Parts: sequence; structure tokens; C-alpha cells
Amino acid sequence: MSKAAAPPLELASADPSIAQEMARWLSHLGAERRLSPKTLEAYGRDLRQCLDFLCSHWGERVTLKRFAALEATDIRAFMAMRRADDIAGRSLMRALAGLRSFGRFLEREGKGKVGALSAIRAPKVAKTLPKPLPMASAKRLADADERAGEDRETWVLARDAAVMALLYGSGLRISEALGLKRREVPRPGEGDVLIVTGKGNKTRMVPVLQNVLQLVQDYAAMCPYPLPAEGPIFVGARGGPLSPRIIQLAMERLRGALGLPDSATPHALRHSFATHLLSRGGDLRAIQELLGHSSLSTTQIYTGIDSERLLEVYASAHPRR
Repeated sequence: MSKAAAPPLELASADPSIAQEMARWLSHLGAERRLSPKTLEAYGRDLRQCLDFLCSHWGERVTLKRFAALEATDIRAFMAMRRADDIAGRSLMRALAGLRSFGRFLEREGKGKVGALSAIRAPKVAKTLPKPLPMASAKRLADADERAGEDRETWVLARDAAVMALLYGSGLRISEALGLKRREVPRPGEGDVLIVTGKGNKTRMVPVLQNVLQLVQDYAAMCPYPLPAEGPIFVGARGGPLSPRIIQLAMERLRGALGLPDSATPHALRHSFATHLLSRGGDLRAIQELLGHSSLSTTQIYTGIDSERLLEVYASAHPRR
């Protein structure tokens, strides 16, 4: 590893040897690991907080030798202190990841092995769900007229509306919609299913509404570029593959126009598809197949099934008599 000098850091809670290694570690992460400036800033802040805690915890400045002799109880005490400050599980997990990275760096540099860090389990992180959109709002996102005032070509607005209609109308992932080939999308009146390639290169069959197919057909008729049967049906402004980021940006503009929250993302349309089907009495296993989930438990989490919904099903279906 390069021994190039890194800008010195000032740490009141640690001796210069720790400060020097910390500076070299952050420089290594930025130059060789290509971590983003925000991640580097967060890692540096987490390590400083840990060193401040250890200095107070031990009653003396932290040295390399003492840091290498960290015990699991020291790390647990630090994590408990951070949790007491209402730090979220993801931030705690990031802090532990940063400390482990610094420990590995010291070991590679021959400055000691911080074995206690590998003995600490990462904190559990609650699974978060995208919030479903109201049904009316989800439909408006697939209406090209909602963006009629934008300085964009008509075919681009039609394309974005068709993509969003597929996300909500068939519950596709954005990568699945943009991966569709021209031959895989039937013309209106000539079919009502799509064969989609999802995660793990697995294919599944999903139904598609005729009005959604019409939106796709309208876009294809306006598109100024050739759309060969084996090529992608959705193309970018220059005729190349359409980036998911373009659809995300279109969604951001529509959020402002429709007064929707930041949670209204392309993925939220897929979540809305599942949630609205479930609220209308859709079968959970059928929704699992439509979404392409290998596990039913994933669908249960994804669709946000709560106790109220289960009690409704129980009350309406249980053979009490």
C-alpha cells in the first residue's frame, strides 16, 4: 500500500499516531476505493465520535496500541451511547462498517489487529416500504397531458407516460419495463400479456391492460427512431437505451406538478399496483406471482399487510357458525 503522506488531522481525543493513520485511511478510501465525499465525511465523523467516546470512557487519550486492544464491551458501550441519542439503525450500521474498515486498514499496515470489531453483530435495520400513491394520482402520472406545458418533445412525454403506465398497470420494476423488446409488447387487440425478465434472469407472465398497450403504441408511432423487433421498445432522446434516471427525473417533475410527496418514485408505482390489488381483494399468492417474488414473505412485507387488513379478512371469512 502507498505510504504517501496524507493531510494531518487534529484530534483532541487521540494521539498523533491515530490522527495520522486516520488521515491515511480516509485518503485511501477516496483514492483507491472511490468512496463518495459524503461517505468519507460520514466515516470520518463516526470514527471521531468513537474516539471521543473512548477517550472519555477510558479517561485518557486514545493511542494506536490501546485502540488495537479494544474489547467488545467497549464497542457495545459506544453503540449503546449512540442509540441513546436516537440514532437510526442504518447510521449505527454505517458507523460499525466504518470502524471495521479502519481496523482492517490498521491490520494491513501492520499497526495492530482490532479483533473485537469482528465480534460485534451489526444492528438490525427495520425494513422500510415505499408509500403507495392514491389511485387517482397513480393514474394521472401515466397521462402525458399532465406535462403538456413542459419544453419537451411530444414523443418524449408519450414515452414517459407509457413507461409509468406499465409500472403501475402491470407492477413492473423499472429495469423490467426498460428491458422490454419491441416484439415482446403486443399491439392493442393482439394480446393481453407480457413475458418479463426479472431478477435472476427469471421470466414471468404478467397481464397488461389494453389502454396501457395503446399508450405504448401511441409512443411508438411518434418515436422518430426505428424500433426494430429485437431492440428495446423504449429509447432515449438520441435513440440509444433509455436510462432509468430519465424516468426518475420525469417523476420528480410530475411530483411538483401534482403536489405529491418525495416518496412518489417509479418504484412506488409498483408498490401501488400491489397495494391496490390487495385492497380490492386480490389473492396474495397471485400478487406474489405478478410481482415476481420468489418468497411469499417478501410480498407480505412489500405490500404492507397490517393487522387491520388481516382482521378484516378474518371477520368476513371465518366460519363462526
